[in-house]
Amino acid sequence: QFVYNAPVTIQLIDKPVPLEIVRKLARETYKDMAKAVVDVRLSRLAVGGELHADAEALLLDKGSDQADLWGINIYPDKPKDERVVFNSLINIRPAQGNRSMDIKDEALQKKIRAIVDRLVGD
Repeated sequence: QFVYNAPVTIQLIDKPVPLEIVRKLARETYKDMAKAVVDVRLSRLAVGGELHADAEALLLDKGSDQADLWGINIYPDKPKDERVVFNSLINIRPAQGNRSMDIKDEALQKKIRAIVDRLVGD
């Protein structure tokens, strides 16, 4: 496990971890929510920090490509099907067809949810 120390902890997750890890990272900042950035090509995520941009910077530093990174919010105490919210400033990408903070592409949402479900256990 690699832990990146920005102003608060950001954890790179590329192998399954218990949901309690995300719950702990959420408590460090927003209490009920953790910011996360998903690399849809390498199937990994960075969780924690105050800004999606901090987690994005960690993934870029670890070899991710900008076009593969998407910001989400994880609410660890919500039911699994309501846990992921596809909203972040880093998602505004007109060149990739996404003109808002929300990820509009349902196929991309499905891919992101599958990565989160695989890596973050119940």
